[in-house]
Amino acid sequence: MSPETLVEDITGLLEVWVAGWAGCRGYRTSTEGRFPAALRSDTNGEWEVFASEPTDDEFAALAARTAESPARVLTVLTNDPPRYAALAARQGLNVTSDSQTMMIVDMETQDAEDPWLSDDDLSLSTYEQDGVHYAEVRSGDALAASGRVFVVGDTAVFDKIITEPAFQRRGLGSFIMRALAAQAFGHDVRAGLLLASLDGQKLYSHLGWTTVARVLMLSASHDGADLSLS
Repeated sequence: MSPETLVEDITGLLEVWVAGWAGCRGYRTSTEGRFPAALRSDTNGEWEVFASEPTDDEFAALAARTAESPARVLTVLTNDPPRYAALAARQGLNVTSDSQTMMIVDMETQDAEDPWLSDDDLSLSTYEQDGVHYAEVRSGDALAASGRVFVVGDTAVFDKIITEPAFQRRGLGSFIMRALAAQAFGHDVRAGLLLASLDGQKLYSHLGWTTVARVLMLSASHDGADLSLS
């Protein structure tokens, strides 16, 4: 599926992202009506449902299910955040995160070559396990930066792109993205997809990624999480 087609079909884009994100983390997936869901087995042990621009009736049904447990999360992909924030308030849900965005890139614009580190104190390792490609940069025994990517069809879904605090502002985020892209090109990929934190949005925009929708996380509790990292 081309980046242009994905953007035109936000629901399809969300389904691809959930499949890739769950693949990166080994989550079991299911559906809630027409929307995808994933079991957060490594965190709260609850299902998280993902909906793209649900109707008012669909939202009410999803919100009711979410409100049954404080650990459940309803994540909405939308270009109208105020609408769903208002609907959430009426259903007794809290907006626990509203700063993340879904971003996409044409992989033909990304560097397909294995990157190299100019700092001799740092080393790169890459490996694949259960279909997930990993990249790690270390300084001695200390982890400096890491990330992973999982390919769904012809789309590479990137996840957990993390630079440790002591190693930030050294270009390692860009380096990890290039290392992961080089692995993803072992498949016939056309598009890249990810969820970006507020800080990550600046990095990915610099690398040619564009925002396609905002992400709202809703819960009966007040506790939120950054899906791109946690």
